[in-house]
Amino acid sequence: MTSKHPGRILLACCLAALLPSARASAERLAFSEVWAYLMAGEERYLTADLPITDVGYFGAGLNAYGKLVGVPGRAGLKGFGGRAHLVVAEVGNYALTHFVLDPRFPLRDALVADIVAAAAPFDGVQLDFEAVPSEDYDNFHAFLQLLRAGLPGKLLSVALPPRVNEKTDRFGYARIAATVDRVVVMAYDEHWSGSEPGPVASLEWCRQVASYALSKIPVERLVMGAPFYGRAWGDKSLSRAYKYSSLAALLAEKGIGEVKRNEDIPFVEYVEAVTVRLFFDDAASTLRRLALYRAASVRKVAFWRLGQEDPAVWSGLGAVPEGAAPVPAAPAVPVPAAPAVPPEQAAGGKGAEGLEKPAL
Repeated sequence: MTSKHPGRILLACCLAALLPSARASAERLAFSEVWAYLMAGEERYLTADLPITDVGYFGAGLNAYGKLVGVPGRAGLKGFGGRAHLVVAEVGNYALTHFVLDPRFPLRDALVADIVAAAAPFDGVQLDFEAVPSEDYDNFHAFLQLLRAGLPGKLLSVALPPRVNEKTDRFGYARIAATVDRVVVMAYDEHWSGSEPGPVASLEWCRQVASYALSKIPVERLVMGAPFYGRAWGDKSLSRAYKYSSLAALLAEKGIGEVKRNEDIPFVEYVEAVTVRLFFDDAASTLRRLALYRAASVRKVAFWRLGQEDPAVWSGLGAVPEGAAPVPAAPAVPVPAAPAVPPEQAAGGKGAEGLEKPAL
């Protein structure tokens, strides 16, 4: 069958050929909970051999009227023996989030009731509201309290952005941790699509995020998030609008003498060289990050998301019951040299297919 995305296949093949396999030691990094996010429709990535205790199942969200939509059926996780959590996400629409959180509008209580009803076949609910206006932080906390009261016997968790100090922790890690059962700190996107190029989650930054989280969230409730994806940046952004007065200079600069027409609309074509810089994680870098968390006494981790990982990472992970004797915190995982991936190969596909959460 012919692929619709030959560039992605080329990138995957090139990386597979160039990257040395990360060899995990006989010792495994053991965590009492290993969470992994899974998109509805990608259940094939959840296999019985993975040491996963909890699945965050995407993707329920809100429609334009603040109603719960897109709830995946629990039957999609048939055969999975761990806990399944319904994830309810709104990550980009600040106005919508305001209207469903503010008790002055008739949306909040109805949404709580809808979430409680949808949670019936699941073991828990996770709220992933990343577009909360600062004026609604108190309303967000009240919303969590209503969910807590409506979900007796189920595990309530919340995903929060990474923070390194109190000044930026406007959600209030400590206050939220006192209400919910788990706080997942999304320790990724240190560098993002609109930033300067850099690691999705550098080790030193992860250390700072974990240190602050541990100072505010009880260790038994803290889940440190880790990325399975990479990001690419080009040194030029070519999509833009032009005013007519600047076009003559552009055509002269590119040596374009002929203007073509499509239904009487003029257009030109030219080739532009772009250098791409790609940062990503393999098994070795992921296990180094997890070893850092384990050494800091973190007991629980979560991965965004299944299907994006270097498969070799699973050989270095294990799940042990809460309170069991820990394994050594830093297995000997060699870090391979960075591969010299030619820019024309690295540009073959997006850093992480479907990564941007607003595109759920």
